[in-house]
Amino acid sequence: MDAIARYLTLHADNLKGAVTRVADRPLGSLMTILVIAIALVVPAGLRVMVDNARALSGTWQGAADFTVYLEMAVDEPAAEALAGQIGERDDVEMAELLARSDALAEFRAYSGFGEALDLLDENPLPHAIIVRPAGTGADLDRLVEDLDALEETALVQLDTEWLERLRAILELARRVVDVTTVLLGLAVIVVIGNTIRLEIGNRREEIEIIKLVGGSDGYIRRPFLYLGLCYGIGAGVLAALIIVLGLGLVASPARALMELYGSDYRLAGLSPADAAWLLGAGGFFGWAGAGIAVARHLREIEPS
Repeated sequence: MDAIARYLTLHADNLKGAVTRVADRPLGSLMTILVIAIALVVPAGLRVMVDNARALSGTWQGAADFTVYLEMAVDEPAAEALAGQIGERDDVEMAELLARSDALAEFRAYSGFGEALDLLDENPLPHAIIVRPAGTGADLDRLVEDLDALEETALVQLDTEWLERLRAILELARRVVDVTTVLLGLAVIVVIGNTIRLEIGNRREEIEIIKLVGGSDGYIRRPFLYLGLCYGIGAGVLAALIIVLGLGLVASPARALMELYGSDYRLAGLSPADAAWLLGAGGFFGWAGAGIAVARHLREIEPS
């Protein structure tokens, strides 16, 4: 137990020493943390934007609705029965009948051809069924084929290709964000590694003395690892603040834009999981960059 206590005390002292070194050089430390934070903000901010776009596209469920126009010979009771049968399918979430009279009223109200319709002897519009599918892709294609094959069906109008394209674009964007995260993570490792290299150079004589009296490489390495960890976590905190501030600045214009399109969607910020990921990524990159730099340059320092 005493050995474990000494080990934990040593780690606590190294962490305290790393925090003290960062605080003793506020300007230099802030510049380093800011550079790392910017590298973290780019992928994290893009990820938040893609998540918001995916959530917004998910609210456009009505955009996947399609219309089944029935033959003119189909009366309203038969159309109601058919809508009920379609609504009972497992691949259909909702099937709603739009009667000929209701369709004519909507057309008269929104088309601007009300006076022209008064010249017609009878209603030229058929009954229609608005169908909201429960699936996409092959399930949707099969549903459309089945409904188009019905004797009562005159036309199935489907226009969801743009929504599928949007989802494909968002999936591509997510992959691009993943690649960007890896590349900028490597950049963070390089920045922290260079910072730790300079720190090792400034403490070269101290390291030589420690080695001369028998200090192990692990003992020498540990303070630098904690220093890289402090830089990484500090950058993660700053990056989270930058993202929150940026979302706050664009929230009002984005809300106004959504209202113009009849949507009440609000931008989602960093979730607790995203914030934890950001801090964890910053700490990991800081620790990894410090470890690589120390492993490379510590071998070059030997007591003379």
